[in-house]
Amino acid sequence: MDTAEIIKGAIDIHIHIGPDPIRRRRLTAYEAAMQAREAGMRGIVLKSHYYITTPVTYIVQQLVPGIELYGGIALDSEVGGLNPAAVEMAGKIHTKMVWMPTFSSQCDLRKRKIEGQGITILDESSRILPVVAEILELIKKYDMTLATGHLSTPEIFLLLEEAQRVGVKRTIITHPLSVSFGCSASIADQKRMIREGVFIEHCFIATMPTSDRIDPQRIAEAIRAVGPEHCIMSTDFGQIFNPVPVEGMRMYIETMLRYGITEDEIITMVRKNPAIALGLPVN
Repeated sequence: MDTAEIIKGAIDIHIHIGPDPIRRRRLTAYEAAMQAREAGMRGIVLKSHYYITTPVTYIVQQLVPGIELYGGIALDSEVGGLNPAAVEMAGKIHTKMVWMPTFSSQCDLRKRKIEGQGITILDESSRILPVVAEILELIKKYDMTLATGHLSTPEIFLLLEEAQRVGVKRTIITHPLSVSFGCSASIADQKRMIREGVFIEHCFIATMPTSDRIDPQRIAEAIRAVGPEHCIMSTDFGQIFNPVPVEGMRMYIETMLRYGITEDEIITMVRKNPAIALGLPVN
């Protein structure tokens, strides 16, 4: 089976599209949908750090049938941060994913040496804030998928415990191998994060020259250590300086094959696990 066959039926749960208020993007939602459909992919999830993408998917879905489009909301400053009203609105219009704070997170601001407090989900005693528990209840109520965004590793462990207590069904650990942003979790940490309904998302962007330049072998090693049944492969592409997301997924598949990840394991991580993580039927 070649890469063109493996990508058929894939769901990329992490694509950035324009417009974007801060940076140029490589493509619009319409272009991303057209390219994914042409490649035979099942679906894509559109992400913005600054606004909810569900209304965009609603419009583009009518223009591009034959591909599944899903939206999400990142709880950054632009939507009010840890804002239950925004999460409830998202749930009411059938949003699929809720990311914890990303570029507005305290973890990110510290890593990037940016002034400001940043958003944390913990109080001064390192306990989950009541508003976070409220948000998790809404995620459960509207059957959305929780993603950890750019929280720190200690925050993620406490979030997982609270999500499990509340009864959130599905959680995605967002790009744990990233160096310049996010949690930078060790393989041991990733193993400890795994529990029912939790998936580790490995994004190909981490290997790019303009990103963290991680050796792709590190991703392959993490997949083997944690188990492909617990992992998702996504691109996190859409930057003006990277290939378009579909080409990024092809590159990712080919790269993992070269590092010894099998076709069946890749199919699990690009087709089956993304569907489960989004609460979709497995085709």
